[in-house]
Amino acid sequence: MTLTIEQFKEEFSQTFEGLYAFDLAQSSPIQQYTALGNFLKVYSSDNWNNTNQEYLDKQVKQVYYFSMEFLPGRMLKSNLLNLGILDTVRSGLKEMGLDFEEIVQAEVDPALGNGGLGRLASCFMDSIASLGIPGNGNGIRYRYGLFQQKFVDGYQVELPENWLRNGNVWEVRKENKAVLIRFGGQVSLVKGAAGNLKPVYTQTQNILAVPYDTGMIGYQNEVVNNLRLWSAEIPPEEEIHYHTIAEREQVNQITEVLYPDDSNYEGQVLRLRQEYFFTSAGIQSIVRYYKQSGLAWQHFPDKIAVHINDTHPALCIPELMRILLDEENLSWEQAWEITKKTMSYTNHTILQEAMEKWPVQMVQDLLPRIYQIIEEINHRHIEKKLLSYTPELTYRTAIIADGYVKMANLAIIGSHSINGVAQLHTEILMQDTLKDFYQMYPAKFNNKTNGITQRRWLHLANEGLTKLIDEKIGTAWKTSPSELKLFKAFVNDPATLDRLAEIKLANKKTLAAYIKQEFHMKLDPTALFDVQIKRLHAYKRQLLNALHILDRYLQIKDDPEAVIQPRVFIFGAKAAPSYVYAKQIIKLINAIADLVNHDPVVGDKLKVVFVENYGVSLAELIIPAAEVSEQISLAGKEASGTSNMKLMLNGALTVATLDGANVEIRDFVGEENMFLFGLNDQEVYAFYENGSYHSREIYENNPRLHRILDTLIDGTIPNIETEGRVIFDSLVYYNDEYFVLKDFDSYVAAQEKVDQLYQDVGSWNQKSLLNIASSGPFSADFTIKRYAEEIWKTSFFTPGAYQKIHLTEPI
Repeated sequence: MTLTIEQFKEEFSQTFEGLYAFDLAQSSPIQQYTALGNFLKVYSSDNWNNTNQEYLDKQVKQVYYFSMEFLPGRMLKSNLLNLGILDTVRSGLKEMGLDFEEIVQAEVDPALGNGGLGRLASCFMDSIASLGIPGNGNGIRYRYGLFQQKFVDGYQVELPENWLRNGNVWEVRKENKAVLIRFGGQVSLVKGAAGNLKPVYTQTQNILAVPYDTGMIGYQNEVVNNLRLWSAEIPPEEEIHYHTIAEREQVNQITEVLYPDDSNYEGQVLRLRQEYFFTSAGIQSIVRYYKQSGLAWQHFPDKIAVHINDTHPALCIPELMRILLDEENLSWEQAWEITKKTMSYTNHTILQEAMEKWPVQMVQDLLPRIYQIIEEINHRHIEKKLLSYTPELTYRTAIIADGYVKMANLAIIGSHSINGVAQLHTEILMQDTLKDFYQMYPAKFNNKTNGITQRRWLHLANEGLTKLIDEKIGTAWKTSPSELKLFKAFVNDPATLDRLAEIKLANKKTLAAYIKQEFHMKLDPTALFDVQIKRLHAYKRQLLNALHILDRYLQIKDDPEAVIQPRVFIFGAKAAPSYVYAKQIIKLINAIADLVNHDPVVGDKLKVVFVENYGVSLAELIIPAAEVSEQISLAGKEASGTSNMKLMLNGALTVATLDGANVEIRDFVGEENMFLFGLNDQEVYAFYENGSYHSREIYENNPRLHRILDTLIDGTIPNIETEGRVIFDSLVYYNDEYFVLKDFDSYVAAQEKVDQLYQDVGSWNQKSLLNIASSGPFSADFTIKRYAEEIWKTSFFTPGAYQKIHLTEPI
């Protein structure tokens, strides 16, 4: 349907008056946003209802994407774009005297994720709907999300992120779809009438899981899929059992905060409660939906695909087994075959220490029936594999071992597909991290390199660049991302390169204005903007970047008259509340910023900005302004990365190790159009094997690095006595776990090449254009196409989507 400006103005005014019963001219931006959200929800409701009904009527295979995190960002502009009415609404609001951007800013950016994992899940939801794949998200409706990050004296302080304070206009509460979740108590197995064992539960804590549904609107194809987030409540019939505030608070905690502090036992129990809560609720909901079809259980994997995004939802496997065994009376063999064919698992980490595991006693106490099922899965796995493999290899793959339940092992054994998220990551999984499982199940393993949605990270975040690309190559690239390669034809066109530079400068000025307003810091928009935005973790090596900044600072202090390329270093990152070392690195970077930014000798030659509370909306501001993309994790540690793809798409040049998806970025854009440095993964693993790395020798024999490291402990940087000493010791005396010192010289040499190239404006802009034109293969649409065809075995259902999205695989 086509919406005219006049129709919009009339219907929006009616919606507002119906909500607030007073004149629009007296309204606040939040009220305007709420009314506009309600208008859009009604505008898209027919599509949402029709999509659901068609899926049900035609019994199409549906995908259910289970994720602990969904990081959607603000949804208003995205929904307007996907509905095809962004320009109409913007023009209509202008005619009504309303400020569209002010309304957009009134929307809260929900902190329902920590970083790449949650943002990937949301990009996937967008692509699933835009491709017309019958797909659903399943997660938790956190009341407070992750946390609001504040800096106090340079230290990270975590405050509650009350994103629901004004409600959530996009969600619909479905209390009629609520399900019951059991925790604790005792479970005994008694013989049923048919001779099978049936569980009898006593003294359980029963909690109601209430779903809140949000429409996932496909890109101009009339498809609206569903994201279902669950909220924990006290069942009405159980109110009598919750006498105290503490008892009620125990229920509220389940869906209160994303990633509660798990540095103690109580925090671990809460995390496990969260994981079972949303997996059980989701699986129960799926089974209820499937039973409407009237099909036999043997057809369940033909109609349902459940995807486990990282290990957090691995309890989907025993939960589906529980329902099939206990409630539907299937045999173990039948239930297990159905479960394995239904489940698929994405691994997101190379680090063994990041693989989830829970104490056996904890799982037994909290989830007694689920533990019984896991124990039986483990027993049968070992019994079967001992026939073909050595006892040593078999027991290394056990789910229950050393007093723990290992969730990655459960996810692998109970799934038909295990995928990594970049070519290098998948190779490391198969050859090292999950080598034993790869030996057992080689056919299960496959790669699906992560992707991003250009709709948010270019169409919405960088409208100036989008318009330029439209003018030069037409608009087909918007539904066929591989068509971006046509932009390469303009690499030698001075007019296009000048426009590209103008757009980048305008984006830098916009970011500089924001930083001046929020942080009272004046930036020179003609300086080089160097960006590192990602979760704060030692292996991502924000610390390497910080040492390089100190090196530049010392150079300026040594020779204030020397000509040096002015740079603005921009960081955005949150550290997990219990990750002390990461928080110490944040303090160090903020202390360096205080030192550098207030030194009159330095002036505009060097500035450091650490933005508070980094999230999707800030990324949409920073990424279009970035000129250098810092992707400097130790080779072999980053699974994929997606900020690398977003920054590349917006024309930033990448400084990178050959880690994660950086390898594939190099393959597509060419080594000459990025700045590679450092050890490769084979060299890193060689050091691990031969134990020949000695960081103290580097400190003692490299005068330049020696001087930089001494600034951490000699008072050069004020107010970091504790943090500086801890970081210094970790690098010098505790052998520098992530090879920061080993890669330093190579990193600095790469940065010197950046400075040199930036002086050649034409060459820099050519490489920027080639990065943009080479980014098409990293579209999430391609990634999801591969998931759908190779793992989920589902179809691209909606005819409208076929007409809109033309996915020719990139070459």
